[in-house]
Amino acid sequence: MSFRTRRVLSITPLYMIFQYFLLKYLFLLFGGLDDAYLILIAVLLGLIHCGPVLFETKKSTVLGRFLSTINGIWMWASVMFLIDILVIYVIGMFVDFPLEVIALMIVIVPILAIYNFYKAHKLVVNEKTIKLDNLSQEINIAHLSDVHFGSVRHNEVIRKIADKLIELEDTCDLAIISGDLADGSCVVNENDFDYFKNVDMPIVFTPGNHDFYPGIDNVVQACKNADIIVLDNERMEFKNLSIYGLTFSFEDRKSPKINKDILNPDLTNIINYHVPYYWEEFSELGFDIQLSGHTHGGQFYPVVWFANLMFKYNKGLFRNKLGKYLHVTTGVGSMDTPMRWGTDSEIVILKLRKS
Repeated sequence: MSFRTRRVLSITPLYMIFQYFLLKYLFLLFGGLDDAYLILIAVLLGLIHCGPVLFETKKSTVLGRFLSTINGIWMWASVMFLIDILVIYVIGMFVDFPLEVIALMIVIVPILAIYNFYKAHKLVVNEKTIKLDNLSQEINIAHLSDVHFGSVRHNEVIRKIADKLIELEDTCDLAIISGDLADGSCVVNENDFDYFKNVDMPIVFTPGNHDFYPGIDNVVQACKNADIIVLDNERMEFKNLSIYGLTFSFEDRKSPKINKDILNPDLTNIINYHVPYYWEEFSELGFDIQLSGHTHGGQFYPVVWFANLMFKYNKGLFRNKLGKYLHVTTGVGSMDTPMRWGTDSEIVILKLRKS
């Protein structure tokens, strides 16, 4: 049983309890609902939450992906309804809420859901410029991360990204994926990434934490079949770049200690590392650029605010006093729930220029 499957199954009882109380207080706003019905709905939501993970990791099906998507949307809606309930009950201790206002607060959730769903599926291309003293040749990198191929975002997300990269072939020299190409919510078959074969520029990938959930060997094999270059604690040179891929530490598979021996002082040194950690240490070693993802920028409000507190470098381009750069993309896919609000599903063109 995979790490993600164990995690989903272990939290399902708590998830059902949460859903029971959420629905109880939600229906109380309009007169209430019999406990038997509340329990039945909570159990049904719990089964939709954990059911797909039991068979999607063996064979992905249309039904499994549909249920996973419904579960993801409802998880997002649950957060929104929880906010509504907290506002209504807390402020309601001091001020009476008219029924019309309560109804409006509830109705706005599905309206927001349409926007969030659209936002998550709209792929945008952003551009940022990195100026370096030691750059011998201008180069453009298409940076992306957190594709999260799985039950919620399946073949369509691979096709959409590949099509966009094909559009960028005349603009970019290579693409770098900073982890979480897979999600872990479904099995990864050896041909699942084959659409990337249509992209006529090098694609470099280094695994993140989610890539281990469906089995890292499955992900690596699918990448190799799609002609994706996998840098698993390895280095490659491309034009005037030296690129080192540092794989995420997972369970008993630890990342190696890196030192200056892997740097090439004659080239621009890039480290591709899934999480936006250790930037200061990598900068002091001599890496000019760190490429990361993982945070999703919080993905949607109000989680965006918490992500800003959790991560020192949540999203964007950063430059330190050594003149080194860190770029944290908000990701091109979405995790668990196919919703975004306040962040983009983005591919970022990093334009490396001589300062």
